[in-house]
Amino acid sequence: MMVDNNNIETKPSVCPLDCPDTCSLTVKTDGIQVLEVRGSKANPYTAGVICSKVMRAYPEFVHGPNRLTSPLKRVGAPGGDQFEPISWDHALDLVYEGFTSAIRKFGQQTVMPLNYSGPHGELADGSMDRRFFHKLGATLLSRGELCGLVRGSAYSSLYGTVPGMPPEQMKFSDLIIVWGNNVTVSNLHLTRVIKKAREVNGAKLIVIDPKRTRIAEQADLFIQIRPGTDVILGLAMAAELERRGAHDNTFIQKWVYGFETYMENARNHTAEMVEEICGIDREKFERFAQLYQEGKKISVSVGNGLERGHSGGSGIRSAMALQALTGNHGLLGAGVFAKPGNSFPKTTNRLHRPDLVPEGTRTINIVDTSKVLLDKSLDPPVKAVFIYNHNPVITHPDQNRMRQALSQEDLFIVGADVVMTDSMSYCDVVLPASSHFENADIYGSYGHHYLQRAEPVIPRVGESLPNTEIFRRLAAMFGFDDPIFQETDADLMNCSFAENDPRLNGFSPSDFPLDKALAMTTLNGSDLILCDTVFPDTESGKIELYSHDLEKRFGYGLPRYEKVESKYPLTIISPSSLKRTNSTFGGCELSDGQEEVEINPQDAEIRGISEKDILRVHNERGETFLTARITDAVLPGVLYSPKGTWLSASKTGQTVNALLNADIRTDIEDGACCNEAFCEVSRLQ
Repeated sequence: MMVDNNNIETKPSVCPLDCPDTCSLTVKTDGIQVLEVRGSKANPYTAGVICSKVMRAYPEFVHGPNRLTSPLKRVGAPGGDQFEPISWDHALDLVYEGFTSAIRKFGQQTVMPLNYSGPHGELADGSMDRRFFHKLGATLLSRGELCGLVRGSAYSSLYGTVPGMPPEQMKFSDLIIVWGNNVTVSNLHLTRVIKKAREVNGAKLIVIDPKRTRIAEQADLFIQIRPGTDVILGLAMAAELERRGAHDNTFIQKWVYGFETYMENARNHTAEMVEEICGIDREKFERFAQLYQEGKKISVSVGNGLERGHSGGSGIRSAMALQALTGNHGLLGAGVFAKPGNSFPKTTNRLHRPDLVPEGTRTINIVDTSKVLLDKSLDPPVKAVFIYNHNPVITHPDQNRMRQALSQEDLFIVGADVVMTDSMSYCDVVLPASSHFENADIYGSYGHHYLQRAEPVIPRVGESLPNTEIFRRLAAMFGFDDPIFQETDADLMNCSFAENDPRLNGFSPSDFPLDKALAMTTLNGSDLILCDTVFPDTESGKIELYSHDLEKRFGYGLPRYEKVESKYPLTIISPSSLKRTNSTFGGCELSDGQEEVEINPQDAEIRGISEKDILRVHNERGETFLTARITDAVLPGVLYSPKGTWLSASKTGQTVNALLNADIRTDIEDGACCNEAFCEVSRLQ
């Protein structure tokens, strides 16, 4: 298509991807297409800088060959590429027929939504869709177990729902600890805050990670830890700091609940255990303790990496607890960078309307999806699924079990997405969804405290529709005539946040300016400082090191380590990618070709592996081909390959997720254990 240079405009937008930074964007457009995506300074935290994948891949994602532009009906085998275009009326008729046919046989709970958080706008992520499924009486889906819930629950067990430290406050720290967070890949703007703290305050940086990441190479102390053993380090450090007299007893007496019970447990963990189990030598352990003892204003960023192991909840709790034990709250620059998104005045119940859910409706853990779909004894069975905002074939553990589940001929599947994904290829009906560049939405964030809004920057591509309109039309077909199902997108925005909150400066959410991001402070405009301007929202009103709730629900009132046994010699971890956000952009040119796997030189030598060899990585669940990159950035026994590749990236038609065991779960919240993946590797001859 020819570009009319006389009609080019630059418009404001917001990045909606499942990433903590939620960047403000500027989009160059000719009024029809997205020509260029860059960062804007509307959000002072992201301040004009965006990741290269958003900059490079978004125009192709919106306008490339994978873009869905009309409804489709599958005319071949599930998982294939045989589809024919149909009209919206025909498509919605098929959805209605598929759902109602299943409901007549098995009741409303035979229908299940299968969605996660592809886009993070309040409307696209969950609004009219939730109302529709709640009114329908469909099976409820608990989504956080796939990612995020374990970390969130670990945080709330200590602090309640109070917002944690916004990342910008870390610039006031004199010691920054980055624990299980590859900031240059998945928390980019934190690197600038760290740099400023080091330049202005002379701050020291400690990085704890299984891999020597780019930020680890810049650290004053890098602690390379074996995956899943963080709780041993956290508890042993609590005991070591007590031995050194580094606990803040005045703070503990005023603000901490369960101290003695916690420390009785922690004192059983030693430097020798850290060396044996975590693989960390005593010198580094003692240097860690020394820096902690010397720090006056310490901040800790605990990433999602920890929750991907069985003892992940315990690891996160033990890492965060060190801040309470040393009194690192109550000052700018002291705290835990986690859950700043709790500061937003969301009114989620007004938006989702859970009051519509029939009493007794069951809830399914999203990680159990494939098992549930294959369960012949389930009553009622799930026989109709709607996949949207999600690519489960790529993102769920035990990929081949998921593919088997979605291939069942008696399962009706409808999907909606911006592009044709590996999951959409299993759907009976595919609906074209608009991208966020074609919709209005409002954006909180889970990684900072700035509220932002965006309007469309281009017209809808083809016949695509936003999620809100898709579910409005379905609601009408099902005879849901309550006015809440006719609410406009502006109405939905106004349902998503408290309109009378003083921090909105008199704006309704739907009228919020497009050229600024509004910081969520306290109601009187003060900075969010735990134990000073905001306070623990727990039953005791204190930071709770012993959790009665986690003890009652899971038996983990205190953190503890439990090793997952394996018959394989290698562990493969699959963290965030520079090319994709989860699986988004996996079908773009940026992700073309076979993905790499990093392997330690010792493991490579034993197996006769050379640089760039094609490797078969396998276990009893599946196999994938990856290209060898030999490096001591990973420990012996550990492989490292970024997540989110699509099936075409390997000649096996499988990805790393085929190796993951969906039935190994986290200590708390029954979450996915994506780092408890054990395998063997061999060079292809």
